[in-house]
Amino acid sequence: MKTISTIHRWAGGFIGFLLALLALTGTLLLWEGEWVSLPGAGDPVAENVGTIAAITERAATTGELQRITFASDETALHLLIYAGGGGAYVRQDGSVVDSWSSQWARPELWLFDLHHHLFSGATGETLTGIAGIAGLLFVVTGILLWLRSRGRFRPTVLPRRMSPGAIVKHHRDLGILAAPLLVLSMATGVLMVFPKAGEVLLAPLGSGTAGAREIAGAAPPAGPVLTSALEQSKGAFPGAALRRISLPAAPGSPVVVRMKQEFEWTPNGRTQLEFDGESGRLLTISDPATGPLLAAVVEKFYPLHSAKVGGLAMKLLMSLSGLSLAMLGTFAVYSFWFRKAKRRPARGTGRIGAIKALRG
Repeated sequence: MKTISTIHRWAGGFIGFLLALLALTGTLLLWEGEWVSLPGAGDPVAENVGTIAAITERAATTGELQRITFASDETALHLLIYAGGGGAYVRQDGSVVDSWSSQWARPELWLFDLHHHLFSGATGETLTGIAGIAGLLFVVTGILLWLRSRGRFRPTVLPRRMSPGAIVKHHRDLGILAAPLLVLSMATGVLMVFPKAGEVLLAPLGSGTAGAREIAGAAPPAGPVLTSALEQSKGAFPGAALRRISLPAAPGSPVVVRMKQEFEWTPNGRTQLEFDGESGRLLTISDPATGPLLAAVVEKFYPLHSAKVGGLAMKLLMSLSGLSLAMLGTFAVYSFWFRKAKRRPARGTGRIGAIKALRG
């Protein structure tokens, strides 16, 4: 146990701040829909394919449009993202309520980048996954360490005082209470960063993802390609909601439309249709309803991690997870680097020891 305790303490001293940072940014993003306060953000969502198509076509002519995420119940504004970090929020009637040339102008965008990529792209995303694995190991070793002192379990919201002993006690008791939520939030995060690991762990459920089914479709309707793609998508899945359209990233790449069917948990759905970027002809359809069990389970990771299901109760639970991890990490770093425990005098030293020495 002494070895486990030493590893747990030293690793926490180095990784605790990163885990606290990820926890705080994640908690803020959970409530993004509540604090992105712009005109029209709370409007009722009414999907009108014609209006959406008109907004899409107009946006595609004003810059290097990469994608549009359409209005939802969380934020009833269309989010336009352009190359180079620019973007705009557009109301459902097509009026622009805010635009920017850099992600730094919108806190929800740079918070997302910080939480997912640490401002470092794929490298940062890998680091967040490694931190998540470390966090899971902290939970396991923390439970083992708690078991030996479970008789002194007295949980508090904050340490009774900022001394090493009080911080360790608070850390131990808060950690055991938050353990189930921490496992949920960190495990789903890790499995999203390292999907191959998820396939190995979930191998008993089968294999494969919701593969794309090629379509030998007829000639597309006449008209603009993006409008045609949206109309064909709605025709293929009339009961699904249009959630996102992504423009070709390079010549020859397809236009991709994502939709959300009623049974899907992911906010932007996993129903995906690809269209030829030049002609608008439908190329492939990926329908989660016909996918394997493994794909259905993997689809749940993101909505669970970000509390996109379960309503207010799930948001509160995941917020508790985030705030608990933030405290655990912050206090661990503080006690390790800035507050050293006072060493007790060795036996036979101090005033009593000196008197005994004189008498001897």
